[in-house]
Amino acid sequence: MPRPLSVSPKGRTPATARETPARKPAGAVVGAVLVAGLALGGCEYTYDDGRSYAASAGAEATAAPGPLFTRDPLTRDPVGQDELDGWVARTLPEAPQPAVHLGAGVLAAGEVRSDASPALETGTYALTLACRSQRRVNFTVRSDTLTLVDLGLRCGINRENVIYLSAPTALTVTVEARTGANYAFRLRKL
Repeated sequence: MPRPLSVSPKGRTPATARETPARKPAGAVVGAVLVAGLALGGCEYTYDDGRSYAASAGAEATAAPGPLFTRDPLTRDPVGQDELDGWVARTLPEAPQPAVHLGAGVLAAGEVRSDASPALETGTYALTLACRSQRRVNFTVRSDTLTLVDLGLRCGINRENVIYLSAPTALTVTVEARTGANYAFRLRKL
């Protein structure tokens, strides 16, 4: 005759030796996943693409190309007065319209230089600015009453601004550098 089960004071039945736990321990599941990952991680997939081993060995013997773009920090160092014309010719190539005013020079650290243009006719002008220095060079272009350009130019990049003059006006180009620099500008009528 089967024995009646006794009930514990909290209303649960006591476990017997024949019962199994309701869930498996988490450590066994994690271990199984790790073993499966290691077993599959060691597999390697290969295929035959139709090329012979000799062709692939020849391709591996080819030397890797060097970097396409390398920056030489010395190309940002200013040039001397004797090399200035060559730098200006390379930096400001010829344009279809002739220049009505241009300037270039060598600046010492902390130097400020101004250059005034003759009176320019009414019309639209293109102002191209360039510099060569380890730091930015400040360009300010003013008429008698108005600042047309106020720019700290990162050297190595030319900048072209379009300016419209509604009356005959003389312009003043002021250039300032914190370190040694070369500068160049060209003003042409469009």
